[in-house]
Amino acid sequence: MGLSFVSRRALSVGAVAVAGVLGLSACGGGSTTSASPSDGASSGAPAAAAGPKLVTPGKLTTCTNLPYEPFEFKEGDKTVGFDVDIVDLAAKKLGLTQEIVDIDFAIIKSGAAMAAGKCDVAAAGMTINPERQANIDFSVPYFDATQALLVKKGVTAKTLEEVKAQNLKLGAQASTTGLDEAKKAGLDPKAFADSPKELLGLQSGQVDVIVQDLPVVLTWLKKPDIAAGFELGGSLDTGEQYGIGLKKGADPILLKAINDAITTAKSDGTYDAIFMKWFGKKPGELG
Repeated sequence: MGLSFVSRRALSVGAVAVAGVLGLSACGGGSTTSASPSDGASSGAPAAAAGPKLVTPGKLTTCTNLPYEPFEFKEGDKTVGFDVDIVDLAAKKLGLTQEIVDIDFAIIKSGAAMAAGKCDVAAAGMTINPERQANIDFSVPYFDATQALLVKKGVTAKTLEEVKAQNLKLGAQASTTGLDEAKKAGLDPKAFADSPKELLGLQSGQVDVIVQDLPVVLTWLKKPDIAAGFELGGSLDTGEQYGIGLKKGADPILLKAINDAITTAKSDGTYDAIFMKWFGKKPGELG
């Protein structure tokens, strides 16, 4: 979200942080689920005494914002997705079971969720940028993200500049880099609370075009009812990268485990296999 994920998200950081600390239990439904272990991952035993400090002993608790398919979404009663599998690599390395907490994205990116002890890490298609780095620490990048435009069939806009020139109504997900990019282009997009509401805004005619992370748009277009009336307008190369978020002043043991898991997976082929599983293409081939 770049979601910047949006990369994959335009509230005041200070206000959000305070609101997050005071009202975490009400955000995002506050639901908690155990993740579906990725191939090769195991629930493992509780971390040893020398391991990282955790919200819940024996578990790696992850804050995310559901749904954000294919990065994190519900499949039955389990939460699955690309981000879930990436965090599972670190959980396995530490001998932990991943547990997922659904939280409003604005509360995640502000750092309030982790500061309040709601979770150990955050994986929510979250773009690394200076604003967020002021409030949370990030792992090494694990995904190269870009934005995209989803348009009604017949709409010819392929760039944000063309959206502006054609006086089209643009929608974006609140608190995301997609919203930021639209504002940089001189647009005043309608902000939607989450990606499903953003898509519904397009389907219901509230807006003509929406900006969202490319993998999310491509996943939507795999659904016949969406593909029948909408299409990819164009990709916007924003040069974003996702990272796993941690509390500011991150536990060095936990940060090292996450970084090592990502680096090892990229070198031994595990990352490519997970990428292919969720995107159907190899890294660098999405568009």
